[in-house]
Amino acid sequence: MRKVYQSDLSDKRWSVIKEFLPPAIHGGRPRETHLREIVNAIFYINRTGCSWRDLPEIFLRGRLCILTFATGEIPGCGKKINDILRKRLRKREGRAFQASAGAIDSQSVKCSTVGGIRGYDSGKKILGRKRHILVDTMGLLIAVVVHSADIRDRDGGILVFNRIKNALTQLVLIWADGGYRGQFVEKVRKIFHRKIEIIEKDPDQKGFVVLPRRWVVERTFAWISNYRRHSRDYELLTTSSEAMIYISMVQVMLKRL
Repeated sequence: MRKVYQSDLSDKRWSVIKEFLPPAIHGGRPRETHLREIVNAIFYINRTGCSWRDLPEIFLRGRLCILTFATGEIPGCGKKINDILRKRLRKREGRAFQASAGAIDSQSVKCSTVGGIRGYDSGKKILGRKRHILVDTMGLLIAVVVHSADIRDRDGGILVFNRIKNALTQLVLIWADGGYRGQFVEKVRKIFHRKIEIIEKDPDQKGFVVLPRRWVVERTFAWISNYRRHSRDYELLTTSSEAMIYISMVQVMLKRL
């Protein structure tokens, strides 16, 4: 028995994802920590934003959680679980498994002192990294790429489409903001056979106005920002940053399911 944290998996949520987690490796010492506790520890880190070494003692072997995360044993399943839960939510809403339309956008964030690649976004005046996400019309995550903040949206968008190049064939229409104007639209049409529709702001617009279609991806960024690990980029590797974003969306979807 131990103290229960808000980020802990309930029995129902654990029953949803446990079958998709990696089994124990054959040979060597058997696992001494239950896999559910390792997932709870990762969820706790993601929710609270604390460092790995500051995990509460109740999570037992904090170093084991670091090793499990660093080797990709759990995060490697993050995208797979994200895709499965997205399809389940779409089915529950009476939608097709594969989205036919979506929205793309980026978010620049500062980095911590841990190191790793970074760059200067002259538009946002931020030294750090960009999170590039593609979501469906429900705001559920399809793909994420984290890269240096000095890479333009048009170039970062190509990296996102490279991730889904041979998948999601029904995704044919993507909405984007003015940062994706120009050659990006033509490249996506020729290389990936998908249509980009630019949603522009009204030149006479004053104050905040919700733009059609684009608000969906902005809402997804808001969901992700509820997890304090994303207040800035604390990861050494961009692959770890991407894994934490998938983990955040898994937590969001588990609540909805």
